[in-house]
Formats: sequence, C-alpha cells, structure tokens
Amino acid sequence: MNYNPILSIATATLEVGAAVWALRGPGRKPIIHTVSAILFFLAGYQITEAIFCTGSPVTLGVLPRLAFMVVAWLPPTGLLLVARLYPTKTHNLFYYAYAMFIFCGVLVASIAVDKAFVTASVCEIVFATYTNPTPLYQTYGIFYQAGLFSMLLLSAYGVTICKDDHQRLLLGQVLLGSIAFIFPALVTVAVLPIAENALPSIMCHFAMLLALFFIRLVFIERKVALEPGMENMIPIDSMQAGAA
Repeated sequence: MNYNPILSIATATLEVGAAVWALRGPGRKPIIHTVSAILFFLAGYQITEAIFCTGSPVTLGVLPRLAFMVVAWLPPTGLLLVARLYPTKTHNLFYYAYAMFIFCGVLVASIAVDKAFVTASVCEIVFATYTNPTPLYQTYGIFYQAGLFSMLLLSAYGVTICKDDHQRLLLGQVLLGSIAFIFPALVTVAVLPIAENALPSIMCHFAMLLALFFIRLVFIERKVALEPGMENMIPIDSMQAGAA
C-alpha cells in the first residue's frame, strides 16, 4: 500500500511547535527543558520515518536505524521528568534515570554500528514495519518497555502520595499521557495483522496523545508561574537534589 506521510508531518509539526512554545515561556526550566526534549525526540522519529518512507532506496540503509536511535531517548528522558516532578526528595529516581541514559547511550552506539539491526522496512499507509533479526533488538525492546512502564508506574504512585496540588496535577499529565499512548498502541498491534512488527511506528504515532498531555502540563506550569505567590512552588534546587 502507498505510504502517506501526512500523519508523520502533522505530528512532527505539532511536537516541534509545542517544544518551541514551551521553551519561549515561563515556568521552571528543568521541567520545561525536559518536556521540550521529549517532544523533539518524538518529532525526530516522525521526521525520520517520513523521509525514509518517501525517499530513495539510497536513504533506506541508515535512516530506519536512526529512527530507533532517536526515539530510544524517550524512556530515560521521561523518567528524568518524573524524577523532577516527584513529591519526595529522593536520589534513587535520578540515579535510575541517569543509569537509563547511560544504557541508552551504549544501546544507540551499538545500533549505529550494527547494519543488521534493521534488515528491511516496509511502509504501510501511515506507519512503518521493521524486520529486526538480531538479539540487539530484543535488548532494545526490553529497555524501551521497561522505561515506559517505569514512567507510567512511578508517575501513578507519585500522584497517590503527592500532597502538593500543583505537583500532583503535573504528574497526572505524565500518567495520563503515558496511558493514552502505551495501551492503545499495544492493542492496535495485537488486533491488526497489518500492524505486526510495527510497534515502534504505531507507538510513536499514538505518542501524539502524550504530546497533547505534555502541552497541558506546560500550560499548567506556565499559568501557575504567572500567578502571584509562585514563590510557594517547589523550587528548582529541590527537584535537582538527586543530581547533587
């Protein structure tokens, strides 16, 4: 079937626009910068998929691998966001996020040199399917799913124990966004035979819902930052305590 890049282009435009909008406004910079980074990573996948699905065969060698390399940074960056929003001043969440960043760096470097990581990619309508014959892909899948479900479960637990209404609302956006894109993607791949081996692509398209919740997160953060009494907000140094 002919591939149509309109969904990828529209999603990437939304995500890049939202990231730039977030960076240009008020709010606590560690939160804003982390959200913007996630949006840029998601947009990077969409742009890469659109290029290799509509480009010449010459581009197909490296770009499918590049798509995996770009979006691999989503789980550790999402965990860093959760750590910065978490209601308790714990080092452990930051250590976990940093460990995931290190593992992600090693994984991305391995994909970069492994030309067999993606041996074939087929573009169907608005998504791409991949053939990944190497054990490295199994490692990638475990890392990716573990990161996303950690992001979901930790944000859910944080919402239940958070006593600050503003922080709870921000964590709630992470939780709802995670639910909104993880489970529909899994169900889609499970029930549609055409979507077999397309989980990375399907998940990144559903991540537009995550982007919408992140836009709301930034809007909430910005609204509170502009209100009198913002000095009562949790300060940046307390969110970065785990980084010390």
